[in-house]
This record gives sequence, structure tokens and C-alpha cells, in this order.
Amino acid sequence: MNFEAVIGLEVHVQIRTASKMFTRVATGYGAPPNTLTDPVVLALPGALPVLNKAALDAIIKTGLMLDCEIASVTRWDRKNYFYPDSPKNYQLSQYDQPVCRGGWVELELPGPSLAVMGEHKRIPLTRIHLEEDVGKLTHEAHDSLIDYNRAGTPLMEIVTEPALRSPEEAFAFLTSLRTSLIYAGISDCDMEKGQMRCDANISIRPVGDTKLGTKVELKNLNSTSYVRDGIAAEIKRQLNVIASGDTLVQETRLYDGETGRSASMRSKEMAHDYRYFPDPDLMPVRIDAEWKARLAAELPERPFNKQRRFIDAHALPYSAASVLIRDRALADFFEETVKLGAKPTAAANWIVNDLLRQLAAANQSVSESKMTPTHIAGLVALLDQSVISSTQAKEVFAEMFASGESAPAVVDRKGLRQSTDANQLEAWCDTAIRNDPKSVEQVRAGNPKAINALKGAVMKISAGKANPKLVDEILKKQLGV
Repeated sequence: MNFEAVIGLEVHVQIRTASKMFTRVATGYGAPPNTLTDPVVLALPGALPVLNKAALDAIIKTGLMLDCEIASVTRWDRKNYFYPDSPKNYQLSQYDQPVCRGGWVELELPGPSLAVMGEHKRIPLTRIHLEEDVGKLTHEAHDSLIDYNRAGTPLMEIVTEPALRSPEEAFAFLTSLRTSLIYAGISDCDMEKGQMRCDANISIRPVGDTKLGTKVELKNLNSTSYVRDGIAAEIKRQLNVIASGDTLVQETRLYDGETGRSASMRSKEMAHDYRYFPDPDLMPVRIDAEWKARLAAELPERPFNKQRRFIDAHALPYSAASVLIRDRALADFFEETVKLGAKPTAAANWIVNDLLRQLAAANQSVSESKMTPTHIAGLVALLDQSVISSTQAKEVFAEMFASGESAPAVVDRKGLRQSTDANQLEAWCDTAIRNDPKSVEQVRAGNPKAINALKGAVMKISAGKANPKLVDEILKKQLGV
């Protein structure tokens, strides 16, 4: 019997705000333990929450970007449970009136090669709600330590429908979601810092069946690759259980990315009863059309829309467009370069190949580099005007990246301008022909490739200053071919 996987994701994303969800104490990462706290975070008697409007703005923008239905009225509930990471013994969250319902995330699956676009799919969302994050527990040999610095940080929970069918789709979903949220400035989505965390609900069923199978929740998926690998391992485990004649049980399992194995954490015969009830200290919030319109005007172009525009409007190959859109700063860099007059394909080639290589070697981001769109546009213009050759352009690029000088300044300082003086070029070609009679004979005998040896000789004699196109024309004229 053939089986298919059914996968749903619950993605927790920390919203990038200056202060926490229900108090003005600062958010942050890496501060000494328990220094980003106050009476509200620690749930001291008499401390009351005050709503962070910036967090509400962020989740509304997320919902608009993902085509969610934005609630006209939203409210907060207490999710009751006892655990040391939550000093209140409840979490302020949203239950029956979340900010966002529905919506979708567009993903792109890998194509047959890096040069060919893969399949695009829309994964439907169930809801996005806003809540406060909890503290961090560190378990040691004989005790456990609690750091409440993270507690109270604004957190979105993005819940998908059970619409994913493979580990690769889950990986692509998270990659796309992460890119969109970073584009909009909602979150940095650094999974190593816990700013984006994911749980996966996985089941298998016979192909063609519409009934969901026994669900297993997989936790501790703290990187996109662990999500992909953990789901793949769990699907394999479930198939092995079925093949051995055993019965799958609904449970929560912890995945170890280092070993590639998971272990049962707890059985889950039914959903937890968190005894949700409306929080009496926070009033419902009304979200009107004017509020939504203001935030919609601040949204950036969606990454895949930008990709399609780069391909259609600028005639970029998919391989270049797909790289440019991964980083909004890089895409903006490209667009500014084109606005300065550079041909789109040439600008994209320099950015995707040379600039990214230099940035990686220098361990820099686009914003940290001395290279600007003006540098690239200037270099492309010099090439278009045949002021320098493509070989010289590589040298000029390296100099610009290191010094921040403009392309014309580097060319003048290093004396790299190509010679277009006909008399000088003819003299260099004469010298090359006299020095290599064998290649001359081969060209005249009908071997056109032999002329490349003469071109190389001219470039060497001229110290790279001869215009290659003119050299080719002069050599052919002098050789009578």
C-alpha cells in the first residue's frame, strides 16, 4: 500500500519591537540572565499589563501581506497551565478572536536545475494570533535554570492547514515565510536566537484517503534544515511502524538534529485543556479600515512578486532573479543600480556573482560594504563604452570593493583605459604577427581559432590596453581573412 504524508506547521515568530508585549521593559538577546524583567514579566501582585501597539501593527501587517482576514475586533485570553517558564501560571494569548484568520504562504520548490524555476504552491493558513513568549529553561545535571529575559516578548503563532505533503515543502514554506517577514521588518527570524521556532504535526495515510491519520507532534525543530530532516525521519518512522504491524499512537516527540532521531516526550490522547477564558485586565481592540490601510501602505513588494517582475520587466534569467530576491537589501541594491542607467542583466551579473563573492570573503553584508549602486553602474558604463575590457573590469571591481573609489577613478589611477588609437593598435598587431609566423600560417590555412594566439599576444604587448574588438578587426584585415 502506498502512503502519503500530511503535515501541518505551527510557527512561532518573535516580533521585532523595542519593548515587550504587555510592558515597557526592553526586548533583547544575549543580556545577562533575568535582567530584562519587571513586575509585569514576573507576575508580581498588583502588576497590570499594558498593550504594545507596535506588536499589533506588526501582526496586522503580517496578515495583510499573507492575505489573511483581519478581525474587526480582537481580544486576549488566558491560556492556563503550570510550568516554570511562565511565572503567571498562564500565558496571555488569543483563542476564539485572533487577529488573523485564513491567508496563505506562497512557496517555491527546487527546480530541475539552479537555472530553472521550480513549482510554486500556495499553502493555506488557519490563523495567526498574538501572544507573549515564555522564559527559557536550561536543564543541567542536577538542576534546571530559568531565564525570564525572553518572557513577555511579542510572539506570533502562525498555524497552517494540514496541507504540506513532504519535508521539502515544509522547508520551502519556512524559507518563504522567513523571507517575507524579514522583508517587511516584522522579525529578524534568527532561529539560532529562538526568534523563529517550529513544531510539526505529521501523519501518514493511504494515498487517495481523505481521513487524517494518527498525528504525531514533533518538537525541537530549531532550524529549517532540522524541520526538513526531522519530518523526513518521522515519516520514515511511521512507515516502519505500519510495516511492522504495530499501531501508531498520538504523541509528542522531541527531535535531535545531531543524531537524526526522535524520542517520545509524552502521549497525547486528546488536546490539552488549557481552560481559556478572556483576560479581565485587557480590553478588546477594534481594528478599523483606516488602521489597515495605513499599514498596507507600508508593506514592501512580496518576494515572489518581485522575482516575477525582475524576470518579466528586466529580462533577468531565473538564476539571477532567484538570488536577488532572497535579500531585500540586495534586491534594492540591484534596482537602484538599474535606475542609475546600468543594463539590468549586466548589473545583475556583477551583483550576483562578483559582489556576493566579495561580501562572503569579507564577511560583510551589503549595507556594510563600501560598494554602492553607483560603483556598479559606473563600471557597467565603462564596459559599454569600451573604455575597459572585461578582464580589466574584474581588476577595477576588486579595487572598488577594497577602497570605495569610483570606477573611473580606479581606471585613471591605474592607467587602465583601453587604447582605440588605430596607429598604435596596428603597430601592436604587426609585432604579434611577426613574432608568431606559425599561428599566422594556421589562420591563413583555414583555422580561425589560431587567431586567438595572436590576440593574446597583442594584449600582452599592450599590457591589456588594446581594445579586443578592434584588435580582432585589425588582425583579420592584416591577415586577409
